Amino acid sequence: MHPMVKPALRRAWRDRQSVQFGVTPAQAVVLGPVDPATGCLLGLLDGTRGMELLREEAQAMHLPEGQVEKLVARLSKAGLIDDATAGGAAVDALRSRPGTLDRLRPDLASLSLLHPEPGGGTVRLAARRAIRVQVRGAGRVGATVAALLSASGVGLVEVLDGGSVTPWDVAPGGLPAETIGERRDSAVRQLVRRVAPGPPPRASTAAPDGGVGPGLSLIVVAPRDGFDAYVPDPVLSSEWITSGTPHLYTGVLEGTGVVGPLVLPGGTACSGCLALRRAERDPGWPRMVAQWRSGRRGSAPACDLGLATAVAGLAAAHALTFLDGELPASTGSRWEASLPLLDWRSARITPHPDCPCGAGGHTEGERASGAGAPHDTMAG
Repeated sequence: MHPMVKPALRRAWRDRQSVQFGVTPAQAVVLGPVDPATGCLLGLLDGTRGMELLREEAQAMHLPEGQVEKLVARLSKAGLIDDATAGGAAVDALRSRPGTLDRLRPDLASLSLLHPEPGGGTVRLAARRAIRVQVRGAGRVGATVAALLSASGVGLVEVLDGGSVTPWDVAPGGLPAETIGERRDSAVRQLVRRVAPGPPPRASTAAPDGGVGPGLSLIVVAPRDGFDAYVPDPVLSSEWITSGTPHLYTGVLEGTGVVGPLVLPGGTACSGCLALRRAERDPGWPRMVAQWRSGRRGSAPACDLGLATAVAGLAAAHALTFLDGELPASTGSRWEASLPLLDWRSARITPHPDCPCGAGGHTEGERASGAGAPHDTMAG
């Protein structure tokens, strides 16, 4: 083990005997009591030394025997220690590509905070390389989501859409202006490759026809016309429900941005549950939906660029949280923000007992919430 105090956390002495790691309440931890000699030892935990060398350094500083082990144990218990050598074959493969790893160092620093065990962030970052995601839609939201996922280290990002790139598809972080007139699928594939931190995996598990296929971890539904994200069609998602494929809806409709729900088939509410719940509250809703689906659409749907970019960023963050093994706040919930106030609000979508998805017979787990203030570790 090569212990390293997590570099993402700023360190400051609160007083002469306690050190605070981290600034924000979500991450801050106070360690105490800490004597000055042990404080000097903290500076040596930078991942460049193994335990044996650290013991020699501590001995040269006239620290008591066992002080290194005791300090590392305390820091590990507080979630403050990383291991610069942790991981398996996937991590070794990532470390063998220093250029790729350098691109992803900010992501690694963030993951190390979310997963407190030594090496937890590195393992999850390396695992992203083997993940396959589909993004359905290549407009201002969908193309940006695809680019963000690829740039974050997701190894295989497929984007499904038809037609040619229009001037109003262009967005910073998404499709560039020089792709106007090109086929959307080709333009977006080039975008995904261009922003990726490294080459894609050698073996592809993609389904040749764009279907769900094997190895698909998540579908992000980001249609260019945000109506199909705000009012998702249960018929279109039936295959994903049957195959058990998780899917996340996102988009912009009129002046409202939407992220969620993230649907876990059989466990959380799906688009069918959403439709049934809405029809119960508003009996006229199904009739209007039928008219909206069959009516003519304008050439360029309303999609404020700032809102679209914010929605794409939030959707990508929720997707990555799920892919890294956690359940984001969009699980069984929808987050919305509307112009001009842009106050994000969430609405829980409960499974409907009459929906054939089967989620109505399950009890959804509660999402844990973090404490709002720094917490002290055990002294001594």
